[in-house]
Amino acid sequence: MNKIQLPLWLIKLTHFEYWTWWMFYIPLLPYWLWQAIRTRSLTFFTNADPCIDYGGFFGESKMDILRQIQKEYLPKTIFIKKETPLKVILDKLMQEDLVYPIICKPNVGERGTQVEKLYSNYDFMEYLGNVHEDFIIQEFITYDIELGVLYYRYPDQTKGHVSSVTRKEFLSVIGDGKSTVEQLMQQSTRARFQLDSMRKRIGDMGMNEVIKAGEKRILEPIGNHCRGTKFLDNNFLKNSQLDTIFDKIALPIDGFHYGRFDMKVKSIEDLYEGKNIRIMELNGVSSEPGHIYDPKNTLWAAYRDLAQHWKIIADISIQQQRRGIKPVPVSTLWKVVSGHFST
Repeated sequence: MNKIQLPLWLIKLTHFEYWTWWMFYIPLLPYWLWQAIRTRSLTFFTNADPCIDYGGFFGESKMDILRQIQKEYLPKTIFIKKETPLKVILDKLMQEDLVYPIICKPNVGERGTQVEKLYSNYDFMEYLGNVHEDFIIQEFITYDIELGVLYYRYPDQTKGHVSSVTRKEFLSVIGDGKSTVEQLMQQSTRARFQLDSMRKRIGDMGMNEVIKAGEKRILEPIGNHCRGTKFLDNNFLKNSQLDTIFDKIALPIDGFHYGRFDMKVKSIEDLYEGKNIRIMELNGVSSEPGHIYDPKNTLWAAYRDLAQHWKIIADISIQQQRRGIKPVPVSTLWKVVSGHFST
């Protein structure tokens, strides 16, 4: 007998990890206003990380941030200005010894928009036809473990703390030797949310492929929650040793006090030793503690942990103001945000 499936709209309504961002954040608005009162600024978050435009709240350049991280922690990365001739791009790929698969992403963007794993020249040419802005090309890191590690350090302290560790489980299916990819996706609530986007990505031929029994097929290699990735609470990994590792990574970034490192590691043992770490992105004050979206988490716990992180940002802002580093004026931030959405 087929298992009865709840409609997606009902699942989305009753599981907060699927809520739209505004639906999730509205109940926290009074707490944000309280932090604004404490800091005497509606844009208190913008001075937490002076090394990032607007503290990383919106519109920051990914490449500008990556350039501030020690090279030993970075994948091979090249920056491409929009409308750069194809020959110039191909020459840069050769110079950096970048081979397929590669990751391409907009230099300014959020929530995985236009981030793609490309496997061939054909894929790359198609991507070039769709991207109309500066973008980044990175080598694809084959390490199996992808983490989001949120770190903070108060300006008056020399040591910081890891406050959230999230492990990312990519959207995948396991074949049974008779079901198509689409049929396997229909058996998973998380995968059902991605059916339309997956049809566009792999087409009818891919959706109708039958995967052999026992084979695990990763459908979405990009680790964003809105693209089907499951976020798992790995806060059990937090300890003083991990704090020390991220002090070593973060302290050389002048003016950095709060943010999330999106990264891959070869093993947890290597993570604790500070080796075989590759940081794909560093996000500033807009970073969420990703562990709150673990399906086992409660809404109350998610709001509690998020509020704690907002307080950390506010406390950093207060210290920064005492040091003479002021938040960005509301009018300036409004121009940046409205300008982005008007283009």
